[in-house]
Parts: sequence; C-alpha cells; structure tokens
Amino acid sequence: MWLRGSADAIDVPTVGVEEEVTLLDPRSGAVVPVAAEIIRECGYPTRVVAESMRFLVETRTPVCTTLAEVHGALSTLRRRVAEVASRHGAVAVATGVAPYGLPDPPQVTDEPRYNELARHFPTAMRTNGISGCHVHVGVPTRQVAVEALLRLRPWLPPLIALAANSPIWEGEVTGWASQRFILASRWPTVMPAPPACSVEEYDETVDQAIASGQALDRRSVYFLARLSPRYPTIEVRAADMCLTAEEAVAYAGLVRALVGMAVDDAVAGRPVVPVRQDLLRQSCRSAARAGLGGMVIDPQADSPVPSWELIDGMVTRVRPRLREHGDEAVVLSTINRLRTVGGGADRQRCLFQRAGSPAAFVAELATATGELGPGPAV
Repeated sequence: MWLRGSADAIDVPTVGVEEEVTLLDPRSGAVVPVAAEIIRECGYPTRVVAESMRFLVETRTPVCTTLAEVHGALSTLRRRVAEVASRHGAVAVATGVAPYGLPDPPQVTDEPRYNELARHFPTAMRTNGISGCHVHVGVPTRQVAVEALLRLRPWLPPLIALAANSPIWEGEVTGWASQRFILASRWPTVMPAPPACSVEEYDETVDQAIASGQALDRRSVYFLARLSPRYPTIEVRAADMCLTAEEAVAYAGLVRALVGMAVDDAVAGRPVVPVRQDLLRQSCRSAARAGLGGMVIDPQADSPVPSWELIDGMVTRVRPRLREHGDEAVVLSTINRLRTVGGGADRQRCLFQRAGSPAAFVAELATATGELGPGPAV
C-alpha cells in the first residue's frame, strides 16, 4: 500500500526512492556495460533492475513509512551493488553523469522499449546515461495529486540546486552543478509539468505529448514532478543521484514533506500561487548551473537570489510538516552539514581537482558513494 490515513488526506505519506547507479572502470573512468551481470548476481529481482543503458543499475527501496527504513534499504542496496560490481571489474558510483563521457554508439539495454526509445529519440538517447534520484510519495487520489502538483511547482528549483551532483563531464569541470539536467533536457518532456487543475486536463497534456511525438508512452513523459504512470504516487524526478545515502534520505524526507504540505493545501482548498511556465523553466536551469554556490532565479519574484535563500525559504515552509513526520532532525542536520561542506557538486569538484588522474577520482567517488553514515535513529 502506498497510502496511510483517510481517503481525503494523508497523515504520514509513504515514500519510496529509486536511485540510478553508474558503473565505471576503476582505472580509466570509462563506463562498463556489465549491468545485466550485476543485476542477476545481486539476487534482488524487484530491488535491483535494468535501466536504459548497460552501464546503469537502478535500485528501488520498498514502500517505506519512516526515513530509517529508507536509509536501511538504500544502504543495503548501495553496498550490495558495489560488492557485486567489484567482482565484474567495475566500481559503483553515485553521480548524475558518467564523468568521463559516454561511448558512441550508445550502449542501450537490449529490451524492446529501450530500443524503441533509441529509434524515436536518437539524440536524447545518445547521452541518456544519466543518473537521478526519483522519490515517490503516496497520494490519496489522482485529483488531489494534480492539485498538489500545482503547489509543488515553485519548489522544483531549490530541489535541483540542493541535490546537484554532476559537475564533471568528459573529463572537465563544466561550470554546471548539474550537467545531468542539461543532458536530460534533450528529452522534449523534461520540464515542470504544465499547470493543470483537473485529472482530465493533466491526462490531456500527457496524451498530447505522446500524440505529437514528444514521448513514446506515458512512462516517457518525463516531467520533473508527475503523477506516476505505475503507482498511486507523485514522483519527483528533479534531483541528481545523491553522492551519499545520508543526502538521499534527507532529500526524500524533504520531498515527502513538500508533497504532504501540497496535499493538505489541495484538500483544504487553499489558493495556488501561480508561477509562469517559462519563468519556472528558466529558474530550474539557473538552479542546475548554480547548485548551492550561486544565484538562482526566484520563480515567484522573477529576480536572482542566492540559492540558499530559496532553499531556506522552502525548509521554513515545510518545517512543521517535517516535525509531524518525525523527520525534522534528520533533514535539517543534513542540510546544515551541506551548508558547511558543500553540496555533491562542490565536493566532486574538490575531489576532481586533487585527484590528478581518472583512477584516483573514480576511487574517491566510490568511497563517497559508500559513506553511508549512521542513518536516522529508529
């Protein structure tokens, strides 16, 4: 079950996390297409699964009710994939893009749907070896979920900035905190979902994307936050794969609080603050460039502000909900730590500059990926 609570509102929404792990050669940093072997040997057929490329492994937590459960699942899955990858000449790293680039032609996973995507979207698929952290949060009904999506829109840029973790691409520092966002934007539907007030309006937007050739099917309508085409959840897809499990857990808790707040506001009929679609897209792009260390366009005020100002405003807004979920200490302690040590992109840049070679940098990334931390108190 994805839901807890009444049919009208959710006291503590359930949460699940999907992470996309990149497999790299420990010497050269090149991608290693051994995902199928790793998936088979991991022995978790519903938890460790194939992704679009043969060098990516997707992990999926079970449906969780606490962040302690999320942390336990992420820790187990990261550890298991890393152990098995080492037996196949690869290291598993948590980063939004493969730092030393991708092969051409792309190493597409040999499944009918992925082959069809490659035929329809060859340019986007050529650089689709990117890794995100997708968070699913249970919702009571699709109508409430559509109304909640409207209220989530202003918070997409600070989420992107907070989780940016892909500053290195083709062996160089790019100037973007999230190079993944730039590569993902080659897909026509990687954007904030256009505002919709009803299920019918939302479904019409999705159907039009498919009919116009912008998507192959409902699953390939890649809005940054969307109604999941498979589960009774809102799926937030804005973030890079987080460098550590601790950060992924805190990010999941923050997303759950945002969705919970948006659901409450929708059920109560509180007004929506409108945000222009073009301005929101510019704001998301500025967040992908800035990460935690620059200026981001405030999508409500249409003016540049420090990224931390947007993030702090978001946290203040949802802090009561974090407290109700029992997640306040976990989320705030991690965010405060990032304020001191920098985000994933900041730390990756430092690791890259001091590493001196692909082998040293990959080793540093693998170590950071395995820094699981103590996790939330049970």
